[in-house]
Amino acid sequence: MQNAPAESLIGTEYEVEVGPVAHGGHCIARTSEGRVLFVRHALPGERVVARVTEGEETSRFLRADAVTILQPSKDRVEAPCPFAGPGRCGGCDWQHAKPGAQRRLKGEVVAEQLKRLAGLTPEEAGWDGTVMPAEGDKLPAGEVPQWRTRVQYAVDADGHAGLRRHRSHEVEVVDHCMIAAEGVSELGIEDRTWEGMASIEAIAATGSQDRQVVLTPRPGARLPIVDLNKPVSVLRIGEKDKAVHRVHGRDFVRERADDRTYRVGEGGFWQVHPKAADTLVKAVMQGLLPRKGDMALDLYCGVGLFAGAIADRVGDKGAVLGIESGKRAVEDARHNLQHFDRVRIEQGKVETVLPRTRITDVDLIVLDPPRAGAGKQTVDHLAALGARRIAYVACDPAALARDLAYFRDAGYRVRTLRAFDLFPMTHHVECVAILEPVKKDA
Repeated sequence: MQNAPAESLIGTEYEVEVGPVAHGGHCIARTSEGRVLFVRHALPGERVVARVTEGEETSRFLRADAVTILQPSKDRVEAPCPFAGPGRCGGCDWQHAKPGAQRRLKGEVVAEQLKRLAGLTPEEAGWDGTVMPAEGDKLPAGEVPQWRTRVQYAVDADGHAGLRRHRSHEVEVVDHCMIAAEGVSELGIEDRTWEGMASIEAIAATGSQDRQVVLTPRPGARLPIVDLNKPVSVLRIGEKDKAVHRVHGRDFVRERADDRTYRVGEGGFWQVHPKAADTLVKAVMQGLLPRKGDMALDLYCGVGLFAGAIADRVGDKGAVLGIESGKRAVEDARHNLQHFDRVRIEQGKVETVLPRTRITDVDLIVLDPPRAGAGKQTVDHLAALGARRIAYVACDPAALARDLAYFRDAGYRVRTLRAFDLFPMTHHVECVAILEPVKKDA
């Protein structure tokens, strides 16, 4: 006899006191029976009515939205975006919080992850606990920085463009995304219908006027004629091969950072915030302090942003090896850095390519791994190379903390850590940790 399915609690409402912020854009609360709720659209210290959006009687925790605010926080503001709120667009987590409060919440998350996963206090990590806004983003409450230079629109069955709802495939149709960069908004993606399309990615380069749209058709659909408010290049994702195909215009955009132009093809990674690339290059270079003649590694190097910055600073007698798994990104990196004889870019996974290089020692390492982090195997290999300084760029504080613990076990300590709010209105935060070998007692 099969057990009866667990009873769904979706729609059940609880009146709760909201506790601390947690990693993922929500806060933690407990019901009077002790059930754990992950509550979105709430702030620490508030009393709210939370409506369950996911979970059953047997679930370890429930997900919920704060649908009524009984006792608001002093940090609460009315969400500037008309599409934000319970059951609406899932793109922004903190529209209901003052900008300064958003950064404090992100700082609390980073601190909690460092303590729980790496056993580090902010002081031990060389961090003052602040999350710094990008240049130009420190705006009054109610104003929203227009920072997102890459926007992935979903398209509903009627051809209307919008954004996904939180943890859902449902489309919230929008007439304007407030966090979209001006170069994206001025295309007018939301002003027309996109029959037969599943999604549209809009890209507005920083430092050039390059604009691009990437269309993903539904099975069997034909591409529409793309007539937007500004000139754009058009690419499409193939139905069978899922590869990117050029329809017209360039198959890349030109980005600008560290006084250099970078070609970025579709599929190649580039920071979304227009100030992010320069902000991170500055933080990494200030932490590494490259010297003439240094040998450096740039791992998960993308189109060569950090490799180019290091190559500029190590001089003709220095050398930089970049490793990147994406084929198109490697092509772009080689193109972008072709005038540096001292730079070599290898394609493949870091954990596969790095051992094959038979490199046994380096002076500097920068790594900017994907959201999952680098992992113990790669960290152990890097620590064995004896670098004077290592710069770790991280978009996920949990993965960063796990890898910092591996580095600690392998003989490296965190010298400094800096956190940047390069994703305003969302829960995401970018960190740069600088590591150095622990000095051994004589």
